[in-house]
Amino acid sequence: MNIGFTYDLKDDYLKAGLSEEAAAEFDAIDTIEGVEGALRSLGHRVERIGSVKRLVELLVAGKRWDLVFNIAEGVRGIGREAQVPTLLDAYDIPYVFSDPMVLALCLHKGMTKRVVRDGGVPTAKFHVVADECDIAGVQLEYPLFAKPVAEGTGKGIGAFSKISDAKVLRERCLDLLEKHRQPVLVEEYLPGRECTVGIVGTGRDARVVGVMEVVFKPTAERDAYGLHNKKNYKEIMEYVVPEKVLYEACGEVALAAWRVLECRDGGRVDVRCDRHGVPNFIEVNPLAGLHPIDSDLPILARLNGTDYRTLIGMIMDSALRRIERDRR
Repeated sequence: MNIGFTYDLKDDYLKAGLSEEAAAEFDAIDTIEGVEGALRSLGHRVERIGSVKRLVELLVAGKRWDLVFNIAEGVRGIGREAQVPTLLDAYDIPYVFSDPMVLALCLHKGMTKRVVRDGGVPTAKFHVVADECDIAGVQLEYPLFAKPVAEGTGKGIGAFSKISDAKVLRERCLDLLEKHRQPVLVEEYLPGRECTVGIVGTGRDARVVGVMEVVFKPTAERDAYGLHNKKNYKEIMEYVVPEKVLYEACGEVALAAWRVLECRDGGRVDVRCDRHGVPNFIEVNPLAGLHPIDSDLPILARLNGTDYRTLIGMIMDSALRRIERDRR
């Protein structure tokens, strides 16, 4: 099969002047080579496309592929992750991972939580602060947790995210609004254990590929699995497979959220336990990082006995079955 490969290469954006933090969501060349190598080992031909702008050029020039493996994050706007699949839909080219509606929805953490909550999946009470006037409307029980509504890779999250009183809430919201130029999601803080759940498949065919507990070492930033902890995970974090009871409870919540949101093919759902030990949905990543060594989805798959090539194969199998079913 002739596969096009869309992505945003971090080095390109660093050369264009973006900071390390601004470019944190984009992929290192190791990821591109890892995905490409896995796809080739599965018998596919792979053509690197790159960003959405390059995709536009190639489509206008008449280029087509049997399938596109899309991990492009986009650069600006709440709908940035939806740009590539929207174009591919317009040209009737099938692709791996979720559709534009899902990607646009799931990037906005507040909208995602509304859908998940309405679907009966447990999630912490929350309030979206779009501007300074909204801060007074936050009627939640302290401590709280604040983060940008549409960032990934732990951007805008750290020890400072946990909030103890109204004065700190105001300061933190104003700081996030100014720095990230987007609304702030404020949630009641979940004090329990945190896990991330890997999922492959779509709809009824979706299943848990592994659950990984995120354990904070003494030198880690406390209370928040943010950008600093993720970047330095080898020194300050510990990743373990939790006991069966927590594994199954987290998997159940993650699968329910995945299906309610109609995510496809593969990704990751983050959950954290409340004061009663009940896992709550935090957020979903329908375009999960795929660095062979350092990304959470490959790490948790490996911890649960699934190697990288097999993981990519499972994602591809899901996409091919789904596409065949949709075209009958």
